[in-house]
This record gives sequence, C-alpha cells and structure tokens, in this order.
Amino acid sequence: MFEIFTRLADITVYDLMGLSADSKLGDALHFFVEDVTKIFVLLFVIVFAIGFFRALLTPERVRKVVSGRSGFISYPLAVGLGAITPFCSCSSVPLFIGFLEAGIPLGVTMAFLIASPMINEVAVVILAAAVGWKVAALYIAAGLSVGIIGGLTIQTFKLEKWVEEYVWKIQMGEVAAQSVESSMSVRLGYARAQVKEIMGRIWLYVLIGVGLGAGLHGFVPQEFFTEYASANNIFAVPLAVLTGIPLYSNATGVIPIVEALLNKGVPIGTVLALMMSVAAISLPEMVILRKVLKLPLIATFTGILLVSFIGVGYLFNALLA
Repeated sequence: MFEIFTRLADITVYDLMGLSADSKLGDALHFFVEDVTKIFVLLFVIVFAIGFFRALLTPERVRKVVSGRSGFISYPLAVGLGAITPFCSCSSVPLFIGFLEAGIPLGVTMAFLIASPMINEVAVVILAAAVGWKVAALYIAAGLSVGIIGGLTIQTFKLEKWVEEYVWKIQMGEVAAQSVESSMSVRLGYARAQVKEIMGRIWLYVLIGVGLGAGLHGFVPQEFFTEYASANNIFAVPLAVLTGIPLYSNATGVIPIVEALLNKGVPIGTVLALMMSVAAISLPEMVILRKVLKLPLIATFTGILLVSFIGVGYLFNALLA
C-alpha cells in the first residue's frame, strides 16, 4: 500500500540526486523523503475524512455525554472521548471549566485532559502505517491506562482545593452550547477547515520530527543505541521521558523519531515512554492550565504522568524483551 512512497524516495534520492543507497546521506535523505510524503498524504486524507464525520462533535456535546455517569463508566468514557476529540491545548481551559461546571468530578476531567493530547486517531493511523498496528495498539492501551490511572489518583487525593477559586464560581450554562448543522455542505466545509487548521498547526513539527528521525536513521550508529538505550540500561526509560519534555510537539510529529529509534533496536517500552512524554507534557499546555490550576496541582499532575510513563516503559520492556 505504501510502496509508492518508497518508490518516490528511490527516484528522488537515488535516481535524480544520484546518491548511493549505501551512503549515510543517501540513507538519511531517503528516510526523509519517504516519511514526509507519506505522513502529509495520510494527514490530509485522514483529517478530512474524520473531520467530515465529526462535524457534529462539539465541546458542549462531549461535556453532556460524560456528565451524570457513574465513576465506573465515566473514566473509560472520558479517556475514550479524549482520544477521539480534536481539541488542542488551547481548548484546555474552556473544556476544564465546562466539565467542572457540569458537575463532572475533577479526576474524570483530568483523565480527559491527559488522554486528549496524547492519543488521537490521526496519529494512531500514521503510527500504524510507520511501524505497524501492534505498536499502535500498545500505544493506545498505554495512553488510555495512563489517563484512567492519572484521573483516579487525582480524585483519590481530593485535590479540588488546588483548582483556582474563580473556576468554581463560573456558571457557563447553555452559553457554551454551540448550534450545529448536519448538511453535506456544512460537513464538507468543516472537514476542509480541519485540514487547514491541523495541517497549519503541525506541519513544522512533522518536518522537524522527520528531520530528527532521518538524522538518527542515517548518521547515528546502531551500536550507540545498543550501548546506551537497551533494556539492560535501567536509566534509559527515565532519560527518554525527561528528554521528551522539552521536545514540544504532538503525537504525529514524533512518529518519525519513533520509527527511527525502533529501527535502531531501541526497546519498544523506551520508545513509547518518549512518545507519551513528548505528546502529553509540554510547557505551553502547562502554562495554559496554570490559568485554572494552582502550582501544586500542576506539579502533581506532571509528577503522575512522569511516574506513569516510566512505569509503562519498564513494563513493556519487560513483557516484550
């Protein structure tokens, strides 16, 4: 199915540019051309298709679906909706306020906010295309589990006191509701808008991610990863998680790096821990959440994610050694 992108890279790098497949530069450029074309084509097709069918999904409707449920249902429902909704970090504050105003517990709200940036269907499909459905399925399972565990932990310790006081006083009511239409023209327009918005927001991260992945693939010897990033190195997983924090991107942008690291023999748990760290713990999102959360809750939120990601890394490295 994806041989066309490999062939395009062959023609571009080996035929037109005259580089050898055995050279480091040729290998790196081939990786870059193949992944850039594949990811952008998949992004366009998947975002348009999902946008067309998701035109009726608004933050208000997500809020209504989650509210009034029992804890047994609300946590899996919250992380599931977080995984399929298109809301970015800029939507964190209104979503957070809307969830709490609807009576949704803080833990359920935080579970949604954990899962939303970490998992999205676009990234999952592209991840599966790059490294296979097994890795994609493991990433989904790990992300959903971290969301539920994080939310339950926050709810257990009753950390509502660390939410800014003004949040509890806001009454959004029906003001937050959005009227939507289901006509074909509206759905097509929404799908086109989604392509423009999402592609415009992440294209640079994709190029940077593919560039880093190409550099790792072509120029860093496999022996380096065997020595420093193997499952035998107990510090590899924590270092991967800490490395991911400043690499602000999204799940889609980090996929080429994941692909390159797996090709170099880095254990899957270490790679998944890195990917989750990049996608879920970013300075911009923490700054946005500071508008509604006090510093102790932000620190607790970040600490729970760090411990969870490290645990996921060790667990998968042990199970899939």
